[in-house]
Amino acid sequence: MSEVPEGLIYTKEHEWIRLEGNEITVGITDYAQNALTDVVWVELPEVGATVDSMESFASVESVKSVSEIYAPIAGEVVEVNEDLEDAPETINTDPYGEGWICKMNVKNLSDLDSLLDATAYKSLIEE
Repeated sequence: MSEVPEGLIYTKEHEWIRLEGNEITVGITDYAQNALTDVVWVELPEVGATVDSMESFASVESVKSVSEIYAPIAGEVVEVNEDLEDAPETINTDPYGEGWICKMNVKNLSDLDSLLDATAYKSLIEE
Protein backbone atom coordinates (compact mmCIF):
# COMPACT_ATOMS: atom_id res chain seq x y z
CA MET A 1 0.00 0.00 0.00
CA SER A 2 1.27 3.47 -0.88
CA GLU A 3 2.17 6.00 1.78
CA VAL A 4 -0.24 8.98 1.90
CA PRO A 5 0.84 11.46 4.59
CA GLU A 6 -1.80 13.54 6.35
CA GLY A 7 -1.44 17.31 6.09
CA LEU A 8 -0.57 17.38 2.39
CA ILE A 9 -2.85 18.24 -0.52
CA TYR A 10 -3.10 15.91 -3.53
CA THR A 11 -4.15 16.02 -7.18
CA LYS A 12 -5.92 13.31 -9.15
CA GLU A 13 -2.78 13.23 -11.33
CA HIS A 14 -0.70 12.09 -8.31
CA GLU A 15 1.13 15.27 -7.35
CA TRP A 16 1.39 16.29 -3.69
CA ILE A 17 1.49 19.83 -2.30
CA ARG A 18 2.82 21.15 0.99
CA LEU A 19 1.46 24.63 1.77
CA GLU A 20 3.74 27.04 3.64
CA GLY A 21 2.26 30.55 3.72
CA ASN A 22 1.70 31.63 0.09
CA GLU A 23 4.26 29.12 -1.18
CA ILE A 24 3.77 25.49 -2.07
CA THR A 25 6.24 22.66 -2.49
CA VAL A 26 5.29 20.17 -5.21
CA GLY A 27 6.33 16.56 -5.76
CA ILE A 28 4.91 13.28 -6.97
CA THR A 29 3.26 10.83 -4.62
CA ASP A 30 4.56 7.51 -3.39
CA TYR A 31 1.86 5.87 -5.51
CA ALA A 32 3.15 7.65 -8.64
CA GLN A 33 6.83 6.89 -8.04
CA ASN A 34 5.96 3.25 -7.39
CA ALA A 35 4.01 3.04 -10.67
CA LEU A 36 6.92 4.63 -12.56
CA THR A 37 9.51 2.30 -11.00
CA ASP A 38 13.13 3.49 -11.16
CA VAL A 39 13.32 7.21 -11.96
CA VAL A 40 16.38 7.89 -14.14
CA TRP A 41 15.91 11.52 -15.19
CA VAL A 42 13.90 14.60 -14.18
CA GLU A 43 13.18 17.63 -16.35
CA LEU A 44 12.67 20.46 -13.89
CA PRO A 45 10.57 23.57 -14.56
CA GLU A 46 12.31 26.90 -15.12
CA VAL A 47 12.66 29.24 -12.14
CA GLY A 48 10.56 32.31 -12.90
CA ALA A 49 8.13 30.42 -15.13
CA THR A 50 4.49 31.34 -14.65
CA VAL A 51 2.22 28.34 -15.06
CA ASP A 52 -1.52 27.77 -15.17
CA SER A 53 -3.33 25.16 -13.15
CA MET A 54 -2.86 21.66 -14.63
CA GLU A 55 -0.32 22.89 -17.18
CA SER A 56 2.49 20.42 -17.84
CA PHE A 57 5.62 22.02 -16.38
CA ALA A 58 8.06 19.19 -15.69
CA SER A 59 8.56 15.53 -16.51
CA VAL A 60 9.96 12.43 -14.91
CA GLU A 61 11.54 9.64 -16.91
CA SER A 62 11.75 6.12 -15.54
CA VAL A 63 12.98 2.86 -16.98
CA LYS A 64 9.33 2.26 -18.02
CA SER A 65 8.09 5.60 -19.38
CA VAL A 66 8.11 9.38 -19.35
CA SER A 67 5.41 11.06 -17.28
CA GLU A 68 4.37 14.69 -17.35
CA ILE A 69 4.15 16.59 -14.08
CA TYR A 70 1.31 19.10 -13.91
CA ALA A 71 1.20 22.37 -11.98
CA PRO A 72 -1.40 21.69 -9.30
CA ILE A 73 -2.49 25.35 -9.29
CA ALA A 74 -1.53 28.57 -11.07
CA GLY A 75 1.57 30.35 -9.85
CA GLU A 76 5.24 31.16 -10.38
CA VAL A 77 8.08 28.68 -9.97
CA VAL A 78 10.46 30.19 -7.41
CA GLU A 79 12.82 27.27 -6.73
CA VAL A 80 13.64 23.87 -8.21
CA ASN A 81 15.28 20.86 -6.59
CA GLU A 82 18.55 20.84 -8.53
CA ASP A 83 19.75 17.83 -6.48
CA LEU A 84 17.43 15.72 -8.65
CA GLU A 85 19.62 16.38 -11.69
CA ASP A 86 22.41 14.27 -10.16
CA ALA A 87 20.19 11.96 -8.08
CA PRO A 88 16.78 11.51 -9.77
CA GLU A 89 16.28 8.28 -7.81
CA THR A 90 15.61 10.45 -4.74
CA ILE A 91 12.03 10.65 -6.03
CA ASN A 92 11.81 6.89 -5.45
CA THR A 93 13.54 6.78 -2.09
CA ASP A 94 12.04 9.91 -0.47
CA PRO A 95 9.07 11.21 -2.53
CA TYR A 96 7.65 13.40 0.27
CA GLY A 97 10.99 14.71 1.53
CA GLU A 98 14.19 15.24 -0.45
CA GLY A 99 12.42 14.13 -3.65
CA TRP A 100 10.40 17.35 -4.00
CA ILE A 101 10.40 18.87 -7.50
CA CYS A 102 9.78 22.61 -7.12
CA LYS A 103 8.43 25.45 -5.01
CA MET A 104 5.88 27.92 -6.31
CA ASN A 105 4.33 31.21 -5.24
CA VAL A 106 0.58 30.78 -5.50
CA LYS A 107 -1.68 33.23 -7.34
CA ASN A 108 -4.90 32.23 -5.58
CA LEU A 109 -4.87 30.02 -2.48
CA SER A 110 -8.57 29.25 -2.91
CA ASP A 111 -7.56 27.11 -5.94
CA LEU A 112 -6.33 24.55 -3.42
CA ASP A 113 -9.92 23.99 -2.24
CA SER A 114 -10.72 21.92 -5.33
CA LEU A 115 -7.89 19.44 -4.65
CA LEU A 116 -7.84 16.31 -2.49
CA ASP A 117 -6.99 15.75 1.16
CA ALA A 118 -5.24 12.55 2.27
CA THR A 119 -8.50 10.66 2.82
CA ALA A 120 -9.87 11.52 -0.62
CA TYR A 121 -6.54 10.68 -2.29
CA LYS A 122 -6.41 7.30 -0.52
CA SER A 123 -9.89 6.56 -1.86
CA LEU A 124 -8.78 7.50 -5.37
CA ILE A 125 -5.77 5.18 -5.43
CA GLU A 126 -7.64 2.29 -3.82
CA GLU A 127 -10.24 2.20 -6.62
